[in-house]
Amino acid sequence: MEGTTPETQIQAQEIPEVSFSYDGFQVVRGEFFSHIYEPSITFNLGKFYVNMTCLKKLPEVEYVQILVNPDNKKLVLRPCNEDAKDATAWKTPKNNPKQITCRLFFAMVMKLMDWNPDYRYKVLGKLISTGDEYLYVFDLSCREAYPRTITEDNKVKNSKLPSYPEEWGNQFGLPVDEHQKQLQINIFNGYSVFSLTDNPSSIKTEDNNNVKGQ
Repeated sequence: MEGTTPETQIQAQEIPEVSFSYDGFQVVRGEFFSHIYEPSITFNLGKFYVNMTCLKKLPEVEYVQILVNPDNKKLVLRPCNEDAKDATAWKTPKNNPKQITCRLFFAMVMKLMDWNPDYRYKVLGKLISTGDEYLYVFDLSCREAYPRTITEDNKVKNSKLPSYPEEWGNQFGLPVDEHQKQLQINIFNGYSVFSLTDNPSSIKTEDNNNVKGQ
């Protein structure tokens, strides 16, 4: 029908009004579907990197701070200036994701999450707006693990099929009310900014209860 929109078409239909409850429903996890266009981070063989989607959603950003909250197991990428403390370049001069070698940070995350350092781990995230800035938030507890094994002829075999946490086996996802709260974070409270360095004598973190204005 010319000149109509989906909204007006719906209004023109006779749709019965019923009482509906979300009780008992689970929001199916995004990890169960193809998500090549979703922001993600990867930990692999002592390196950390984002995917191209992260860069495309914030094309003007060249540097980020990496914040980790060990209590709620969340990682945040916060855009910052080049001269900000612990700023990390997340892309190459050709605007591709930069694979950042960070053995100590990698080891700390493996220990925090009880992950196997020989596996590749991928974590989906969301771009959120808080105050006057944008942040990427990643829940490390919702990860995809890609096992790496040694074959009988001593060759490394990389699995293309991910494995998920065992507790996901009997559920599609989180209940609706819990899902709505999942990304609600008290940003900068309890987070630390990590300096990505491979020098053991200079590794440092900084509490971030008040880091605005850097």
